[in-house]
Amino acid sequence: MTYLAGEGRANEHEEPHLVAGDAAIMAMHGDAVLDRSTALEIARSIDAPRVAYGVDVTRNARVTDPETGDVRTERVAADVWHCSLSLHADEGQLSDEKWSAIAQQFVDEMGFTEASGKAACRWVAVRHGASTNGNDHIHLAVSLVREDGTKATTHNDFRRAQDVCRQLEREHGLTPLEARERGMGERGVKPAERARAEREGKVEVDPHRLERTVRGAATASLDEGEFVRRLRRAGVLIRPRYAAARDDVVAGYSVAVRPVGNDRPVWYGGGRLARDLTLPRLREGWPDSPQTAQGAVEEWRAASKNPWRYRPVAPGREETTPDPELWEKYSRELGELRKQLRDVPVTDRATWAHVARETSGAFAAWSQRVEATPGPLAATSRELARSAHIRAHESRPKPVQMGSAAGVAMVLMQAAVSGQGSAGQAIMLRQLGRLSVALMDAHAAAGDARRAEQLAQMMREKFAAVEQQLPAVQAPGEKVAAPRTLTPAEEKVRLATEGLAAPGAGSPVPNTITPRKRSAADTSRDRDGHSRE
Repeated sequence: MTYLAGEGRANEHEEPHLVAGDAAIMAMHGDAVLDRSTALEIARSIDAPRVAYGVDVTRNARVTDPETGDVRTERVAADVWHCSLSLHADEGQLSDEKWSAIAQQFVDEMGFTEASGKAACRWVAVRHGASTNGNDHIHLAVSLVREDGTKATTHNDFRRAQDVCRQLEREHGLTPLEARERGMGERGVKPAERARAEREGKVEVDPHRLERTVRGAATASLDEGEFVRRLRRAGVLIRPRYAAARDDVVAGYSVAVRPVGNDRPVWYGGGRLARDLTLPRLREGWPDSPQTAQGAVEEWRAASKNPWRYRPVAPGREETTPDPELWEKYSRELGELRKQLRDVPVTDRATWAHVARETSGAFAAWSQRVEATPGPLAATSRELARSAHIRAHESRPKPVQMGSAAGVAMVLMQAAVSGQGSAGQAIMLRQLGRLSVALMDAHAAAGDARRAEQLAQMMREKFAAVEQQLPAVQAPGEKVAAPRTLTPAEEKVRLATEGLAAPGAGSPVPNTITPRKRSAADTSRDRDGHSRE
């Protein structure tokens, strides 16, 4: 509560105040200035049932020893459930009354109030202005000890919260979150990762840098062994994760940015970087044969012996300069792939995800070669990659007859600063742009207007910034059309005037807490999916 009422990590909190909560807390503090002393009073009121009944709610947590680096598991307090409800910056801001209605409905549906048929949990919803990214949002803090001393369950709370948010988006006319509706969400950035980047003076967080590096290397590689070698050439640490009791079957991998000085590396699994960068998903784009599998195992073994000093077992084409004739060859392949996509139905999400991943990978490889700091190439790659983030059960291996952008990624990664000049890059950029437009049209045809508009904006801004740096490409008799601008969605009616909630029912007088002596029937442990008891 003191953090929510404070200035924030970057002094971004403005006018913190309550918008909803337990009826008694709102009656006493609803109109008060939310300063530190008030926040402490509210916290004591929320915590009163736990203190009165002497109930402990704990969970397992992994704790790292700062001196030795050893990781151990211990029980920590977990009696407060916290989450935030946030809007995209493009949706503007809601009124306090609208947020009050949303917060009340959310805690009701999550089973924290008397609407569940059980004793109520004490809770509040705090609003303190937009985030550093411009997102209007509120925070909810809920005591997991009900007013009768029983514990509220948080079993499967992540999934249930997502389902409730989907319902709220529909009922209140809000823009549905892409990750919930189509399973295309990207991994979030943790505050510690952003703080580390700021502390070290980096323009991007390590997970984003590693994602782009892995994506470019995966797309430019013809097989798994080449992928391992390319990551090594990119200067990142890489190590395999073997299947249980095996040293010849690799089930996953993790990568890390080389630390400075005596700092310990922070490892990220492929799935932590992006949904489509797990090893099983990457293998869908590579040939599967005994020879390539054995070659990959040998490279993984070499990497596992010493990630810091890994040396390739069998160096390949990544060590050589591409033949200049490959520019024309791979540019033609992109054109053929574009023609093949005309026959791919928009409902074939797996194939379109492969196209998005490879097109994004080509821009990532190009960025890795020519951008000292993330620029328009990196931004283009990241935006296209979002169309590849489909759920695992929707994915399948790439069709054998389907064309590929792997060759383009390879020459852009290895020859982008060679003597080939900008003409070859300009031709490939035009072909990559056509693939991006095809992907945008597929989203529009599938009814995903928001995603299509996001890609259109990327074409107008980031892609155009790259195009301006290269010479114009004009074929005889060819008419170059400007990227198509999609019709924007109809302007929403101001949400602050819709569906305002009626005042919440409940007495303004706090309920009396009467501790009772526990009987033998109360000794059972109530565990949930987060090991709380």
